[in-house]
Amino acid sequence: MITLALSKGRIFEETLPLLAAAGISPLEDPETSRRLIIGTNRADVRLIIVRATDVPTYVQHGAADLGVAGKDVLMEHGGEGLYQPVDLGIARCRMMVAAPVGFDYAAAVRQGARLRVATKYVNTARLFFAAKGVHVDLIKLYGSMELAPLVGLADVIVDLVSTGGTLRANNLAAVEEIAPISARLIVNQAALKLKHAQLQPIIATFRQAAGVGGAG
Repeated sequence: MITLALSKGRIFEETLPLLAAAGISPLEDPETSRRLIIGTNRADVRLIIVRATDVPTYVQHGAADLGVAGKDVLMEHGGEGLYQPVDLGIARCRMMVAAPVGFDYAAAVRQGARLRVATKYVNTARLFFAAKGVHVDLIKLYGSMELAPLVGLADVIVDLVSTGGTLRANNLAAVEEIAPISARLIVNQAALKLKHAQLQPIIATFRQAAGVGGAG
């Protein structure tokens, strides 16, 4: 049995054509089904539906053989014990630092400065600002990140930006890019050895359907 971990929403929807290319069709829609384990048209393949942030953990520990996770989640997780053979090129956006319009970000990140940063990506933000020699006070939030600078909770935020519409609506602007983000196919390293014959065709089909080479 091959177990593939997916999260609901955009990644699931954009993974469906890749699954179809591999001859895999879910028997239920996770948006309407209450089941967390979903069968497919292939008796040897099943899907498990988990939170996006949990996908790498399920794959790392072997509860799933492979999964699809955003690079943002993998950066925060660390990616230990995971093989990332394909950048699927789906669910694209950017990890950005954003600040209120008019905020002097260049002065705020001068060497030795201290900055208050609100984000749910605390590990990523810590590493990014440490590399710039900036001391940060990290404030972990899970939603409405844009509110933090508006009420004085933080100087800047680190979050995913797609169109930038939410930033503009709240008088914020992206001031620095941390990384381009897209979803990756991830594989449990032990499963790749033990189930190589079953997994390799799926990986190859995903790579071909995505029209890309290996992941960066």
